[in-house]
Amino acid sequence: MADRIALYPGTFDPITNGHIDIITRAAKLVDRLVIGVAANIGKGPIFTIKERVELVKAEVTPIATKVGFTFEVLPFSTLLIDFAKAVGAKMIIRGLRAVSDFDYEFQMAGMNYRLESEIETIFLMASERHQFISSRFVKDIAAFGGDISSFVPDITNAKTREKLRGNI
Repeated sequence: MADRIALYPGTFDPITNGHIDIITRAAKLVDRLVIGVAANIGKGPIFTIKERVELVKAEVTPIATKVGFTFEVLPFSTLLIDFAKAVGAKMIIRGLRAVSDFDYEFQMAGMNYRLESEIETIFLMASERHQFISSRFVKDIAAFGGDISSFVPDITNAKTREKLRGNI
């Protein structure tokens, strides 16, 4: 039987505790998890693609070591379904925080299925304590000097504060 490879895509600008929650839970379902960091310049990221890849690796490595799962972090700037095929993924993991996420994710899953019916989209609901966290809110709070320590892992907290220092 072939390895169950899943792709968890996102901008991860910055990676949040909600992302970490989905990554940890998704890893229990697959043999290998590819975390795809989207270039997504349209969202105006504060971190470069290289910085985001490094932050994701730094935050996920200790968890993977502790829990025992195999992962890889790769940047991409192609169509999601093409990237999924390139890494051999048979499923795309998407996190849902609220009903408002569902409409967009449902449409994207349908389009991806039409493009490649061999790749399934799997939705994981964010854990209750992470449902309200979004990278956009984290950046807004940090930009105004607010405390983001309960929303992001430690390394990301320090790097985000450092990146946004003096930009308000």
